[in-house]
Amino acid sequence: MSVRLDSYRVFCEVAKKQSFSGAAKSLYMTQPAVSQIIMNLEQELNTRLFTRTSKGVNLTTDGQLLYEYISSAINLIEVGEKKLSEARDLMTGELKIGVGDTISRHYLLPYLAIFHNDSPNIKLRIINRTTMELCRILKSGEIDIAVCNLPVKDSALDVKECMPIHDIFVCGEKFKHLAAEPVSLEEISEQPSIFLERKSNSRQYVEKFFSSKGIKLQPEIELGSHELLLEFARFNFGIACVIEEFSKDYLEKGLLYKLRLEEEIPERAIGFCFLKSVSLSSAAREFVSIVQG
Repeated sequence: MSVRLDSYRVFCEVAKKQSFSGAAKSLYMTQPAVSQIIMNLEQELNTRLFTRTSKGVNLTTDGQLLYEYISSAINLIEVGEKKLSEARDLMTGELKIGVGDTISRHYLLPYLAIFHNDSPNIKLRIINRTTMELCRILKSGEIDIAVCNLPVKDSALDVKECMPIHDIFVCGEKFKHLAAEPVSLEEISEQPSIFLERKSNSRQYVEKFFSSKGIKLQPEIELGSHELLLEFARFNFGIACVIEEFSKDYLEKGLLYKLRLEEEIPERAIGFCFLKSVSLSSAAREFVSIVQG
């Protein structure tokens, strides 16, 4: 049935006002235009919707039945339009962000606090996963944006860098002698080492760099979090590969020592990832702008 939504809006207004002229005034239309729309609607539906009286119009039995459903539908549409408008103005809605534990703790929290303070009616959902898992659930639509350890190479995703980071090796007192002079990559590979799990993007990046120099890394210990890397190194289980920017407390307090490499691991970054095929919501755009300044 190809009846226009506008016709139903006019129908509901006439029913509420019980008058063609009253509906016309409310809708900023002429009375003949309103009458013509109702006549066309009655023809489309093959039924009489109103009975005319000296005081105006009343709904027929069929008209009353139709009005009960159409008025509900119109109300729902208006609510939907209102909610959409509120979401655009950041008055309501939800923002689903995927991010790793370490980036959440050491980088993202202050920006989340600013966003939450500025847009308190936007519900935040934070999902913690590895970079590989975040890219997968981003493409499935489970999250709006992801904040990942780069590099990320995926033709379905756009990437925006946020902050440069540096992969370094640190150690505790037992291995402190290694920090006295620059250390070769070969020497690093010969030490008992502590790395993140193999599925970690950070681990893969460092392994790829060493492999490009013909060196294979074989860590003695694999852990699931950056904080555990720091603690295991502090308790002298070996040298740990960590992100310098997220290890400053340990280094500044003298709990760990940074090893100077003869050939530094190239700088990389953390950044936003989002689907190329889907426009960011107003809330997501606002959050990205807060982080990127």
